[in-house]
Amino acid sequence: MDKLVIVPTYNERDNVAPLIEKVLSFPEGFDILIVDDNSPDGTAEAVKTWQAKSDRVHMLQRPGKMGLGSAYREGFKFALAHGAEYIFEMDADFSHDPGVLGEFLKHIEGVDIVLGSRYIHGVAVVNWPLSRLILSYSANVYTRLITGLPLADATGGFKCFRRRALEGISLEKVKSEGYSFQIEMSYRCWRRGFRIKEIPIVFTDRQVGVSKMSRRIIWEAAGMVWRLRLLDLLGQLE
Repeated sequence: MDKLVIVPTYNERDNVAPLIEKVLSFPEGFDILIVDDNSPDGTAEAVKTWQAKSDRVHMLQRPGKMGLGSAYREGFKFALAHGAEYIFEMDADFSHDPGVLGEFLKHIEGVDIVLGSRYIHGVAVVNWPLSRLILSYSANVYTRLITGLPLADATGGFKCFRRRALEGISLEKVKSEGYSFQIEMSYRCWRRGFRIKEIPIVFTDRQVGVSKMSRRIIWEAAGMVWRLRLLDLLGQLE
């Protein structure tokens, strides 16, 4: 495989089949990896139906709800072990438009990471309540102030990594499990000298299913930026 799209899932049965169908339909020839945390709604069974149809559909089934960060870490290891050159992150709920995947490939020429940004050209978010939008925007301002990470949308989870970027950092040192995982990955790559380019996307809130956002995730992200900055200052960021 050359291009692998990694999608963590928990109770995404109604979204995962149409997402797989869409990703497989593109001419670029993407493979897709579903990392499912033992969803009780039958998400894995929906994926298995597609696996019977296409050898470009892959799945890692985990014993329980283990977190976004660990899902991506396992997905990255799978991608590297199977020779993927371009490794994508995206949500299962269509808040990330799969039609943009081809644009990531165009823009990654000359850089190491392409990040789909909601805030690079104003605000491009649809159907979020104002409170959620303020929280997200403020979190990105806070992240830039503390870490110096030069991104408009450091918390964004729609990305494409070149293989060399993932090989260039210590994945086992990445400890975040919530949305702070996105901050930590970008910061570690940036500090290792990998080039990151933001491209504009429109983020549309999910139509089906339930958001995974929680207070614990928010507090983890708030503390993570200070941890990253301190590790960097002490020369312990690997």
